[in-house]
Amino acid sequence: MTASPTTATTVIGLEVHVQLLTETKLFCGCSTRFGAPPNTQVCPVCLGLPGSLPVMNRRAFDLAVRAALALDCRIAPFTKWDRKNYFYPDLPKGYQISQYDLPFSSDGTLEVADPKGAFARKVGIIRVHLEEDAGKSMHDEAAGTGDSRIDLNRAGTPLCEIVTQPDLRSPQEARAWLGELRLLLVWLGVSDCNMQEGSLRVDANVNLHIPVEGRVAKTPIVEIKNLNSFRAVERAIAYEAARQEDEWRTSGAEMGRVPKQTRGWDDAAGVTRAQRHKEESSDYRYFPEPDLVPVTVDEARLAGIRATMGPRPAALRLRLAETWGISAYDADVLVNQGSELVAWYEELAGLAGDGKVASNWMQQDVLRTLNERGGTIAEFPVRPAAVADIIGRIAKGDFDTSRGREIFAEVLASGRGVADVVASMGIAAVSEEELVALCRDLLAANPKIVADVQGGKEQAAAGLIGQARKKNPNVNPAKVRETCLALIRAM
Repeated sequence: MTASPTTATTVIGLEVHVQLLTETKLFCGCSTRFGAPPNTQVCPVCLGLPGSLPVMNRRAFDLAVRAALALDCRIAPFTKWDRKNYFYPDLPKGYQISQYDLPFSSDGTLEVADPKGAFARKVGIIRVHLEEDAGKSMHDEAAGTGDSRIDLNRAGTPLCEIVTQPDLRSPQEARAWLGELRLLLVWLGVSDCNMQEGSLRVDANVNLHIPVEGRVAKTPIVEIKNLNSFRAVERAIAYEAARQEDEWRTSGAEMGRVPKQTRGWDDAAGVTRAQRHKEESSDYRYFPEPDLVPVTVDEARLAGIRATMGPRPAALRLRLAETWGISAYDADVLVNQGSELVAWYEELAGLAGDGKVASNWMQQDVLRTLNERGGTIAEFPVRPAAVADIIGRIAKGDFDTSRGREIFAEVLASGRGVADVVASMGIAAVSEEELVALCRDLLAANPKIVADVQGGKEQAAAGLIGQARKKNPNVNPAKVRETCLALIRAM
């Protein structure tokens, strides 16, 4: 479905559930390890058996606070737990322990900007709160039985729910904002945000604001579920906005009487499908959790958490660009690789004395090789000092960048130092006298090229470089060109 041009504004809010990076569940000691056989990581507490009592996981709470602080949220000094009541086969207690009217944090922001300058958007955070996960329903339609089974291993897994204001205005902004959020949470060690394992899940709320005769008409809010990738989020929002516009054109004001709706995203078909009317908070009959005491948070505890956080990705991108003179795009690429790679880059840039050249080598050689070989930057066999040595020799004119990359590849393959590799490859610096003598010979043998250059076609000098490399493979092509042009001007 494709919408034709319109003045309608797409209004998007996101609800993001992030699994916290803990070894045990939120209210019991069961493991949160992914991939265990069904129903092997359960106990009376997460199964909701009579007489069992929950105990809060302190690390889960601290990680959630860490996320909220990074989102500039206001941390409540007093917070409590609530029961969210609903019946579903994978919710063994018949309720989910969550937070309702007194979440531990609220009123935050997270800004996202396209490195190429296409958009910039500051998105408000309504609240960040903690809750436990439900289990998982597994349907056996492929096996032909039509049975459904329940795996309760995830029941009780700690989740941090992040609810945004409806501040996003396009599918592209939503996808980019989610990428920024994921980077922030992984950077801080709050979550691994692995969508394939269910560590990050997204619901999108979408509607249109349409100018009509001096007022703004609003389509009903649709909550989209079953979004299993950032690409799916982008595609689903684009489809839903187009669908709502088409419906508005068909039904006009009548559409405003349609209640809020929950729709599921069918990724294969590329459409959203109606599931049910969207529930309101009153449908869940919230009431305070009687088996858990409220939690108080003082400034000393917050200061201790802040002290371990370090710079956030946005601030680090800005610092890299300002300190090393690289573009916003290059800084974004580096920061997205993680803190260890940023430290590796900064060591290289400091040793090389040129942040831009160091960034080029990081992206074109180091990162490319890492992607091919696998592993982490900490395991990378070539250290920053070796790459800086190659960069320095190129800058001095010992050899060109192409030759430098051959040396880098041999250092990587053999584990030897740059000096040893240079010597073994027979690469020797060409003296100024040798270079001038070689260039004089080339000019004498190529009068037509000399005449073309003298006639204003300096690009003709490129024909001398290949000849120079044949006579002496160690010459620097840039220096050959520069010297030949200087000799021709002096004629």
